[in-house]
Amino acid sequence: MLRPLRLLAFAASLRRDSWNKKLLACAANAARADGADIDHAEFAEFDTPLYNADLQESGGFPPGAQEFARRVVAADGFLLASPEYNFSLPGTLKNLLDWASRMRPMPLRGKHGMLLAASTSLVGGIRGLWQLRIPLEGLGVTLYPDMFALAQAHQAFEPDGRLRGREVEERLRKQLHGYLEMGRRLSS
Repeated sequence: MLRPLRLLAFAASLRRDSWNKKLLACAANAARADGADIDHAEFAEFDTPLYNADLQESGGFPPGAQEFARRVVAADGFLLASPEYNFSLPGTLKNLLDWASRMRPMPLRGKHGMLLAASTSLVGGIRGLWQLRIPLEGLGVTLYPDMFALAQAHQAFEPDGRLRGREVEERLRKQLHGYLEMGRRLSS
């Protein structure tokens, strides 16, 4: 029997009651039910100063960037739920990717991932996910073609954290299953 697919799962949000953290929890549970082994991280574990080559030269890589790299290397791929900030990705996430991109070997190259977003808007954060694909694919990540965008997130969750509505839950499960199948093929 093959080992389970190992995935790093994190939401690129620092807010305690983030909709993206709630969506990621639903996705991680569905991925576990589909046989994946999940390393669920808090984005605050990857805290880094603004990227500065002088800082890197004088002190090396900050602990948050090192922890991110360690966890990425230990995983086959990742689930990433990202908020949309001003039609793009959060600066904190881009900064983390900038630090990781300077490491040798570069930890993201050859990994695969699935992108998710939750937003109170009617488009569910999809514009930010399109922007996020650019640096990730540029760094050698194979991303699942479908991205999961949860619109009107403020109305999308039950009090216990489950997604409200069978059709939304089924859409998430179906997209995750497709990603996991792709990930298993790429990781074998």
